[in-house]
Formats: sequence, C-alpha cells, structure tokens
Amino acid sequence: MTDKSVRRSKAEDEAQSRPTDRDAEASALGEEVAAARAKADEYLCMAQRLQADFDNYRKRVQKENEEFRKAAADGMVRDLLPLIDDIDRALAAVTSEDELSAGFKAVRKNLMKMLESRGLEEIPTDGMFDPEVHEALCVVEGTENGRIDQVFQRGYTMDGRIIRFAKVTVTRNEVKED
Repeated sequence: MTDKSVRRSKAEDEAQSRPTDRDAEASALGEEVAAARAKADEYLCMAQRLQADFDNYRKRVQKENEEFRKAAADGMVRDLLPLIDDIDRALAAVTSEDELSAGFKAVRKNLMKMLESRGLEEIPTDGMFDPEVHEALCVVEGTENGRIDQVFQRGYTMDGRIIRFAKVTVTRNEVKED
C-alpha cells in the first residue's frame, strides 16, 4: 500500500463519519415524525374523551327524559284518582243491581285496566299497617295491634313509586290493668 492509498482511505473514512446534509435532513424528519405522532396521540386521546363525554351526556339526557315521562304519567294518574274514588262511592251507595250500577262497574273496570297496563297498582290494605304505604288517620280498639280496621281512601303505586298513600284506621289492643 502506498501513502496515497492510505491517505485516500483515511479521507474516505472521515467523509463517511462526517454527517452529510442527508443525515441532517433524515434526523430532522425523524424529529418531525416523532412530534407529529405525539400530536396525533394527543388528538386521539382528546377525541376519545370527547366521545366518552358525549356518550355520558346522551345517557344522562335519555334518563332525564324517562324520568320526565314518568313524572308526567304520575301527574295524570294522580288527577284521575279522585274520579276512581267518586265511582267507588257511587258503587258503595248502590242498593240493587241495575243497568246504571253495571255501567259504573264496567267504567271502573276499564279505567283500572288501562291504568294498570301503565304500571298502576293498588296498595294492599288487608292485613297489618305499614307506615311505608299506609297513612293512619286514627286508632281504634281491636283485638290485634297494628291491624288495618277500615279503609277511607285507597292508595296506589306506579312502577314502585307511591302515587298516594292508603288512608286507613288502625287497631290497638289496649290491655287494661286493674
């Protein structure tokens, strides 16, 4: 090997080890790509959060609309309950079965059937007093404490919510000591 060839290979080595304009461009492009990927990831996270927020909003609005519909239905039923009470009082006053009383019974039956199909249920009043669903108007003497003696007004629930408490009298067995 000659001096010239050694010099040439050293020069070639130095040229290869020196960064070229292409290397600088590639490095700059790599940094831009990395920055663009980071920005894309950030935008993806924002889009996912926005989608989740929108889904939560949609569910909340749907639930609020359902509650509004239930409240509106409760109000309508609450307005119809005095009509049912009037029909019950009219039927209680009937002394003999005639066409008019049969008509009242049919109207009440159809009205209750329609309301029951929408979730109305009568609160049971045959048995023990339950302060969760009954309202005690007075206490009367009886043989067993806490038994419902008389019903003044029927109570109703709608889809598990109390529309009107049953108004009742409750018995109390008072033990007299001498």
